[in-house]
Formats: sequence, structure tokens, C-alpha cells
Amino acid sequence: MKLQLRKDNLIKDILAGVIVALVSIPISMGYAQVAGLPAVYGLYGSVLPILLYGLITSSPQLIFGVDATPAALVGGALASFSVAAGSKEAMELVPVITLATACWLLVFCFVKAGRLVNYISKPVMGGFISGIGCTIILMQLPKLFGGNAGTGELVVLIINICEQAKNFNGTSAVLGLGTVILILLSKKCFPKFPMSVVMMIIGACLGIFFDIEKYGVALLPKVEAGLPSIHVPDIRLFLSYGEDIVMLSFTIALVIVAQTLLTANNYAMKYNYKIENNREILAYAIGNVVGAVVGCCPINGSVSRTGIGDQYGGKSQVMSLTASVTMVMVLIFGTDLLSYLPVPVLTGIVLAALMGIIEIAIAKKTWQSDKQEFCIFMAAFLGVLLLGTVYGVIIGVMLSFVAVIVRAVVPPKAFLGVIPGHEDFYTLKRNRNAKPIRNTIIYRFGGNLFFGNIHTFQQDIEDAIDENTKQIIIDARGIGSIDMTAAERLVIMNRNFRDKGIHFYITEHAGAVNDQLRMYGAGSLIEEGVVRRTISLALRTSGVEKPYPLVGLQENEPYEYVEANERLAEFEWAFGEYAEERMEQMATQIADELVHSHDHSMKRILEAEKHVSWGRMGLFDEDELLERLEFHLTELEVQGFDDVEEIEQRIEQRRQIIETKINNLSPEALELLKRHRHEIEEHLKEQHPEYYQRMVEIREHMTKQ
Repeated sequence: MKLQLRKDNLIKDILAGVIVALVSIPISMGYAQVAGLPAVYGLYGSVLPILLYGLITSSPQLIFGVDATPAALVGGALASFSVAAGSKEAMELVPVITLATACWLLVFCFVKAGRLVNYISKPVMGGFISGIGCTIILMQLPKLFGGNAGTGELVVLIINICEQAKNFNGTSAVLGLGTVILILLSKKCFPKFPMSVVMMIIGACLGIFFDIEKYGVALLPKVEAGLPSIHVPDIRLFLSYGEDIVMLSFTIALVIVAQTLLTANNYAMKYNYKIENNREILAYAIGNVVGAVVGCCPINGSVSRTGIGDQYGGKSQVMSLTASVTMVMVLIFGTDLLSYLPVPVLTGIVLAALMGIIEIAIAKKTWQSDKQEFCIFMAAFLGVLLLGTVYGVIIGVMLSFVAVIVRAVVPPKAFLGVIPGHEDFYTLKRNRNAKPIRNTIIYRFGGNLFFGNIHTFQQDIEDAIDENTKQIIIDARGIGSIDMTAAERLVIMNRNFRDKGIHFYITEHAGAVNDQLRMYGAGSLIEEGVVRRTISLALRTSGVEKPYPLVGLQENEPYEYVEANERLAEFEWAFGEYAEERMEQMATQIADELVHSHDHSMKRILEAEKHVSWGRMGLFDEDELLERLEFHLTELEVQGFDDVEEIEQRIEQRRQIIETKINNLSPEALELLKRHRHEIEEHLKEQHPEYYQRMVEIREHMTKQ
């Protein structure tokens, strides 16, 4: 057991631990009541379990404690068992559930189940946690205005709220709603201010000095001073509730692992340290074993309290140890004050904390970016609200697997064409200048080919065929593997297309796919030349040579060099608004290399271009680079460098070569190039007239020679 102690941060760790403990007092007490226990058990669960967790964990920042989700799962289960909250039976049953949860966590540790967290998507977890939060809010809402908490799912909880309206107490409502509003406003305006602690103190003062009970405001029952006693849970209760406890504790353990590991890993990534997932699960298990023997409900990593510790600069397990010691002091010396805390104030503190766990940000993000993920979020959320926590998890996880299947069955796919003047092949839908090659279908499929998607693959191709189609080429670079069903279907497709006089090719894929074709009895595709290395080779085999005949252009019509209309197309794609600045940096770098080199030949200039971080570029980009390079060399010449004219001569030679190449592609493109040069020169003239003038003089001198 090694504490990640940071001496430079010790004071902040201790301060953060004290604040976390004070914030935990009302929240833990409220969640204990949600779980069907007396409020003091929330404090018991914040002493030994937190202490041992802090000594074992590999996560320096995570705060362990009585938290919303396990408490709600236990509270809902007690209601379904018809066990009254706060009763002796509840106090006996809850520790058994906690112990069973600890046993599941030990099993998870043994089978190295930390990897399971990778299979629970963020929308599922977000929807589940949000559903839990809303359920608890609806359960506890009547206590804000003097009523009694409810149990069950959405419909039952709404009915309970309506029924409890008859117990409405104005003073309770003002205290409860006022607490919620003040805490939420404080979070917005002063995020680091511990308003929950302040409201707890204000509430206790009201109970002490104003005798608010006479106004119908309920206070917490008296909390006995002293540390928790140790009791072995009564495992005989398994005889009565065995199957239910096993399923419930399994669900709680799964939620603890998923939620707590996700939180711990998020902070590890944020602050660039590593945690050991299995060691974490072991720490959760031991924390819950201790929680069971002190009579507490299952204990979980707290997102909200971990965030508070982070806000106050906590960076090591000293924070957890300090929180545990602080809670010991509260139990020994501060319990008398807790009995003066008004129930509406405590409820308001808990509800404000619960509002913080509702993942509105995830809902908005998935709605804007991926409606499928949004539906998964809402399914988990509504599943918890309408059917209960267990069914909510089941629904969300099932939908996650459905989403994986859908993505595999319908992967990214597109039909490709050619942009005149450019190499390679481009998606027709995403590139307005791309044109299909006459009588040719080029189809890109972006996923592994198997029984679940081979029909979609075939249907897309067959729908694209018309009476003029002569060749079908598959861009299979995204296909990493195939199965037997897909291999057999490819053989059939090839035979059917050949009967129609259509050539069929599969290109660009990894060599391992050819091995699979042979393994599944589809080696004929290789023998017959259906499998080709590149799209260009497949086109050449079909008799389609460059320049490719494109739809929309007359036969033998020269291509317009599209890059002329997008002068820095590649740079703008890569660097966006910084494209011009990046080009300047490259020109400066090459100029410096040439200055320090005695070789000023054309070859040296081209080698210098290759050495820049971006590498060699297209003709239009290279022409602009040469223009800027010429300017920078002139600038150096003014500063004393005396070989400018020689390099200028080489640059001019290279420009002539570029002009010839572009003119061969399109005379119109050459005119656009010259206009672009003029724009660059005007810009340089405006920014640095003295250097520009010297550059013109050198050019004129070279012309006279």
C-alpha cells in the first residue's frame, strides 16, 4: 500500500479533505435515509470504509462514500420487499445486501472485470445515473414541504407527491426550496464555495434558536454520539431473500465498478497518472465489507464529492484519510448539533446534489451529434424511471449492443469519383468537384464484411448499376476481414456480373483478406484477376486509361485543374485559418537551410523542401512556397547574405518547370496561377515595400542577363 503523497500539496489535501467531510455530512445522511436506514448510518459509512479505501486505492483523487445510485437501488428493493424504511428489519437486511455486493466485487476483482467498463457506453451510464437521480428527487420531493418520501417508479411517485400535498407546510417549503435555490445559485456564481455546509449550519441554528418545530417543521431524530459498533451481518436472511439479494447485489456491484472506475479513469487521464483497475475493485470490495459490518448500505465512488476535492486542490489519498478523521470528530463531538437540522434543509441539500448528477450535457451532446446515442440515453433514463433501476440497466446495455450491431451492419460507405487535376479517388457526395468515371462504379465499404452486412453491400452495388455499367471496383481498404458467408457471396456476385458483361474487382485491401478468400474456398477470385492491388490497376485492366473519361466532360476534353480554384486546398484542410502562417514558417525554414548551405543547386532546393515537417507538396502549393522563399531570401540579402541571385536563378528555373506541368494539365489553370502570384506579390509589397523593391531589382537584373 503506497500513498501518492505530495509534500508540496499537503496543506491543500488536508483542507480539501475537511471540506469534503463537511459536505458529506448532510449528503451521506440523506442518502442513508434514501436506502431505508437511519440518517446516522450515512456518517458511519464515511469513517472506516473511507479510511481503508484511502489506504488501498491507486486513485489519489477519488472520494469513496455513501452515494446516490447504490442507496436508491437498495431503497427501491426494500420497497419491493415491503420492508419499511428505518425499521429493524431494514437495518438487518441492508448490511446483508452490502456484504453480498462486496462478495460480487471480490469476484469481479478475481476475474479481472475492470475491462467490463469498456463495454458500458457513456450514454447508457449517463441515462442510468440521470434516471436514478430523477427517481430519488421524486422520492424525496414531498419532504421539502413537510410530506413523507415515496417509493416505486415514476407513476407511483407522482401519485405519492399528489397525495402528500395535503401535508403541505409553508415554512418547510420555504426552507427546502430556499436551500435548493441558494445552493444552485452558489454553484453557478461561486463554484468553490461550500454552500451545502453553510446551509447545514444555518439550518442547525434555526433549529437551536427559533424552535421551528412549533411551525410544523420536522427535525432529524437525535443522533447518538460515538463511533459505529461492529456487527456481523445476519446472513440467515438469505433464506428469505436469497435470489433477490443475489440479483440486486450483482447489479449494485456492476454499477459501482462502472461508475467509480469511469470517474477514477477520467481524473487519471485529466492529470496524467495511471490507476490499477483491479486494485481499485479490490479497494471497493474491502470498503463495502467494512461498510457491511458497521451496518451501512453499499458504498460507491462519489462524482460530486470527488469534484469538490478537485476544486479545492486535493491531489492525494491524504484527502480521503483527512475526511475520515474529520468524520470521527463529528461523530464524537458534533452529533448534538445534527439533531437540530431541519429535514427540509437536509432534503434540499440532497436534492441540489442530485441535480448535479443528472447528465443534461450528455443528453444535449448526443441529441446534437448522434440521435442513435440520444435514444440509448433516453431508453436507459426512461427505463429506470418507468420500470426501475435493474430494468433500466438491462435496457440500456441491450441497446448498446444493438448500436454496435447496427454500426457493423451499416458501416461508412460511399461511391467514388475523380476530381479533375487531382490524383486519387474522392467521395462523390462530399466533394462537389468529384465526377464519376464513365461506365464505372467505384464503391468504398468501410467495415469488415460478414453475414450481417453482405446483403447491404450487394444491394448498394446492384442499385447503382445501369445499362452503361462496364466495370465495378470495390475500394476495400476498410475491409480488414471477411467470413465464409461473405466470401461465398462475392464469388456469386462475380459470376452474375460476368454473365452481364461487367468486370468486377476488389482492390486496396490488406493481403490477409486474400488468405481468407482462399481459406473459405473463394480462391477463384484471385486466380481470375478479380483481386487487384489498386483501383488504378483495376481500371487499367478494364482498358480505362488516364486521363479517365468523366461524366459531365466531353470525350478527350482536357481537365480543369481544380486545385487552381482552391490554391491552398491541402494546407487549408490541414491548418485552417493558420495555413498562410504555416506556409510562411516553411519558407523561413528553407531559406535558413539554404543560407547555411554552400550548395545552391536546384537539387538542394528540392531537398530542403522535402526536409520540412510537412514534406513535399502539390504544384500550386509549391509555387506559392517558392514565391515566399524568394521574398525571404531577399530579406536576408538586405541583411548581408550575398548569394541571393544564384538561388533566385534556381527558383526561377523551378517555376518554369511548374508552369510547364500545370500548362499540360490546363492552360486555364496556368492563368489562375499567375493571378495568384500577383496577389501574393501585392500583399508582400504592401507589408514590406523595401524588401519587395529589392526583389524586383534582382529579377530585372536577371532578365537583362
